[in-house]
Amino acid sequence: MRAVHLLRKFNPDQWGGTETAIQRLLDGLREHYVTPIVYCPRLEEGVIEDPLVLPGCRVQRFNAFVPVLGISKKRRRQLISVGGNLMSFDLISSLWREEDVSIIHTHTLGRIGGIALTVAKQREIPFVVTIHGGVLDLPDEVKKSFDAPHNSGWEWGKLFGLIFQSHRLFRDADAIIGCNENEANLLRQKYPSKRVLVQAHGVPLALYGDRFAALVRTDDHWSLEEELAGRQTPTHFGLILEELGIAFIAAQSPQAKGRIERMWAVLQDRLVAELRLGDVVRLHPPVSRTVLADWYRAADVVAVPSYSESFGLVALEAQACGTPVLAARVGGLCTAVRDGVTGLLVDGHDPALWARRLGGLLDDPIRRSAMEAAAVAHAGRFSWDATVEATLEVYAAARARSARTRSEAPRRMPMPMLSGVPAGVLAVAP
Repeated sequence: MRAVHLLRKFNPDQWGGTETAIQRLLDGLREHYVTPIVYCPRLEEGVIEDPLVLPGCRVQRFNAFVPVLGISKKRRRQLISVGGNLMSFDLISSLWREEDVSIIHTHTLGRIGGIALTVAKQREIPFVVTIHGGVLDLPDEVKKSFDAPHNSGWEWGKLFGLIFQSHRLFRDADAIIGCNENEANLLRQKYPSKRVLVQAHGVPLALYGDRFAALVRTDDHWSLEEELAGRQTPTHFGLILEELGIAFIAAQSPQAKGRIERMWAVLQDRLVAELRLGDVVRLHPPVSRTVLADWYRAADVVAVPSYSESFGLVALEAQACGTPVLAARVGGLCTAVRDGVTGLLVDGHDPALWARRLGGLLDDPIRRSAMEAAAVAHAGRFSWDATVEATLEVYAAARARSARTRSEAPRRMPMPMLSGVPAGVLAVAP
């Protein structure tokens, strides 16, 4: 089986939870004789080494652009780098010419997802969509940010959204895959006739192990062991990921600052200078999952104060290392963390509340010890083998449904080709 996987972006320099989840899914599918063909936007600076090519995937990059007038070059590059609502003419012809495709699986929405849907319908190929960032299960502030204008620019690309029927992405898909039950339930209510599934992520326990494993890798350019060896008093080591602003402010609270020797942050440094936290927070660029596992194991608590999480792979990875998690009560984090058992869920993003919850965990080593053991057991319930098997079942059902639809529908006349693209692809369907 040859399966096309369409991504909104894939930049090895901006690797995150979504990229990790997709990579592990593709690795698992290959073991079941599914050949993944990855389509993603081309990068301006190019790619020296593509992580998906090394294990055997074929990566097909296409030209993409932002159909918005009146925005700066910097803003345009930002939108492309994060995979905003892009448009691509290359993608239309590339997907149409791709041979022997058994299924098209899009991991992105918007115009790019609409192009994949349109090509799938015209070629009568089963179509599956996975929601990674959330659609209906989003806080109001996040939804407002999606609706905000592009720096007062004029979005002339709305026509393409109409042509490629982006609004019908879920309605016409053979299956919809969400990463948490809240999202899935909302989708089932809105699309009662659709097959909507929850597909949780998983962790390779052999990679993460438990917190009693070695804390340092000798091939890394810094030594965590040196950081920990210099402790003269029983202080704490904390690791903060995602939405750093609230975590930085919490670290500044008297209840947390001064009691945490070092807090590592694995994202950008946008607030460190402003909040004068250089003595508390040490920033570090993205690292490999193996090195990150060392950080998880060394930390007393991992904080994930996100405003939105479709699943929360970071929280699950930390628990696989036996480290309690302090997480926001949003999206998939409600599933990834067992409140009061493997960590704590916090309502809202009030800095004082976060500081109190963090301080409470740091002051209670007995409770943390119980959470450590429970965290490893909880993470062990999430397996990528189960995720891959569920995906294969989705593919089989989608192909069967597509075959029934083709047998019941009247035979279509072949479409004339225009510059390599069927004319019907550019027509607005009823």
